[in-house]
Amino acid sequence: MKLDKTDRKILALLQRDASLSASDIAERVNLSQPPCWRRIKRLEEAGVIQRRVALLDQRLLGLNVTVFARVKLSAHGKKSLPEFEQQIGDIPEVLECHTVMGDYDFLLKIVTRDIDAYEVLFRTRLSQMPTVQEIHSNAAISRIKITTELPLEDGQLKT
Repeated sequence: MKLDKTDRKILALLQRDASLSASDIAERVNLSQPPCWRRIKRLEEAGVIQRRVALLDQRLLGLNVTVFARVKLSAHGKKSLPEFEQQIGDIPEVLECHTVMGDYDFLLKIVTRDIDAYEVLFRTRLSQMPTVQEIHSNAAISRIKITTELPLEDGQLKT
């Protein structure tokens, strides 16, 4: 999909504040409301805008531990990868699961109430998966940067 400068401005505004109305966005990008709304609809229909969400403060919700777990599978057959991916998809504490290159197969971002809750998750769910050979976990001790905003500058996107 071709994105022009106005599309990128609209996307930048929405990823900072998804509650902005089409008229608020139109005003900020120097468009009238109807063409701005049409652009937003086009971006949604093309899948560029997947959904609009509220970002929550995990610590204020009592979710104080973030763990990054590297997972190595015991086999890579037709069945083991989809089986693992399906099982991981069913664990709400796993916020992200990435297939990676290197010594491990997957990188997981996991959020729990505390380290004891992670240990329970590790012992009862993660380590019990039949396709898992190894799990190496690192608990984050501080957050330096966290964002969901994608870089939308001219040179960073295909246009």
